[in-house]
Amino acid sequence: EVAGIVIEGPLAGRRVALNPLIVCGSCRYCAEGRQNLCASRGMIGMSRPGGFAQRIAIPATSLIEIPDSLDAARASLMEPCACAWHAVNLMERASWQALADRTALVVGAGAIGVLSGLVLRARGVGDVIVAETNPLRRAAAAVAGLSVLDPVEDNMPSGSRDLVVDAVGSAKSRAGALDAVRSGGVIAHLGLQEAAGPFNARTLTLAEITFIGVYAYVEADLRASMGALADGRLGSLDWIETRPLRSGPHAFCDIVNGDAAAPKVVLVP
Repeated sequence: EVAGIVIEGPLAGRRVALNPLIVCGSCRYCAEGRQNLCASRGMIGMSRPGGFAQRIAIPATSLIEIPDSLDAARASLMEPCACAWHAVNLMERASWQALADRTALVVGAGAIGVLSGLVLRARGVGDVIVAETNPLRRAAAAVAGLSVLDPVEDNMPSGSRDLVVDAVGSAKSRAGALDAVRSGGVIAHLGLQEAAGPFNARTLTLAEITFIGVYAYVEADLRASMGALADGRLGSLDWIETRPLRSGPHAFCDIVNGDAAAPKVVLVP
């Protein structure tokens, strides 16, 4: 999740955010515009050196220009926002009604969870609730303008939500998502916290619930996300926190220990 200035190449001197997915460009999935499924894909920060280096070598095709109205810290949200945008696209395709007529629940108020709530609202869903166990994250989601609840202390929706985004990906969150969705509804599974665990496929089948695995994004999602971040459709984005790069280790400790209130900490050199 990187934004910076191009040193050398076609966009030299321009401010850009990075599409970290590096794909072959010639396989069936790339030809279909589904580059996120390319079998040869790599990713900056995972299979290739990432954004904590002083410089990054990356194809020019992976660069998305930042509009003048958007600062670099907020522009770095493009990548997680594109994950949410892609999920909403897939849910809209699977839904039998327009998004404006749907209700939604987002499980988890990390960056992708908060952005999922904001994207759902920007795309027309009027009734969006975010469930989060961490009180600091609940407060941050409220600052973002979202309705929040504590899934431990409060009553979770049961069989009443048309759309559910699982931005956690644990056995408990999957069970909660399945309990919350109404018959004929759609679950988008973005989180990757825990692979194993029981899953009630019988309920999924008898209630004709659509369960969609969502991985990353395509280029159109990145560009749409950049536009939405820049034009204010997702709000002021004041829920992010910026820290100097030298405090990165401490920031990671805060995140692991649940002490980071902001869903997204942005490190600034």
